[in-house]
Amino acid sequence: MAWSIDDIDDQTGRTVVITGANGGLGEVATRALAERGATVIMACRDTRKAELIAEGISGDVRVKPLDLANLASVRHFAARMGEFDVLINNAGLMNLPLKRTADGFEMQFGVNHLAHFALTGLLLDQITDRVVTVASIAHRQTPKLWIDDLNYENRRYQRNLAYAQSKLANLMFARELQRRLDEADSQLRSYAVHPGVSGTDLFTKTETPVDLVGKGFAAVWGHEPKKAAQSILFGATEPDIDPHKYWGPTGGIGQSRGPVRSAPSSKLSQDRRMWRRLWEESEAMTGVTYKLPRSVDETAR
Repeated sequence: MAWSIDDIDDQTGRTVVITGANGGLGEVATRALAERGATVIMACRDTRKAELIAEGISGDVRVKPLDLANLASVRHFAARMGEFDVLINNAGLMNLPLKRTADGFEMQFGVNHLAHFALTGLLLDQITDRVVTVASIAHRQTPKLWIDDLNYENRRYQRNLAYAQSKLANLMFARELQRRLDEADSQLRSYAVHPGVSGTDLFTKTETPVDLVGKGFAAVWGHEPKKAAQSILFGATEPDIDPHKYWGPTGGIGQSRGPVRSAPSSKLSQDRRMWRRLWEESEAMTGVTYKLPRSVDETAR
């Protein structure tokens, strides 16, 4: 029997931080978690929109400002967080024209990967359970990771490849984080998930004619947001799933829809040497160095 949102256990006493919660799959996940008793912190750039959504959700939902296009905002947010259970790295931008963040990063790589890398590193010692990072089936669309030019300074910008690179980075980051947690014998877990395809506002912000039809096409190609968010919620709430697997739908055209299962990923995404190189470059670009938590047994010695 396929897993669904209805299978989420009682989340009372748990606190979840989710980026990009003011629409799309983030809103669906926020609503589902709050309805099952979790305290949900909506970490959003558009706090006005987030407050309107929060007002319509029963439960303990709080809005805090976070602009992932500015590392100063990421640091400000992290410095004001206490201990919590789950971080969901959900926010994302797709197929934008060339733009740069406040720190000079290519916008899609900067927001989708680097900001979440920095946020996770700054919060890691305050997370008690797990990190869930939302990747994409689009990670397959890039033939390589341009590790020596992640910021598009020496090559022609291609918006679709820039998006694919950022989602490949999400997947590699989640896997390398879990590898490092294993090495540290930590009880924290890092999950990589993908939602398939869903007709959300992600398809209306490319600043091209695609914005007029993309959302409707995605709705036909993929599945509704409530189902697309299942992999995120599965990764955030199921107690005993394997963090070494990539979780998401495997049906439809190109894994665009279907129940949550262990999903395949590209050969490139499994390159452990590249995981490490991406991690090192991400530390250098963000200035955030991780301090891996030790196991409970080790800290008791």
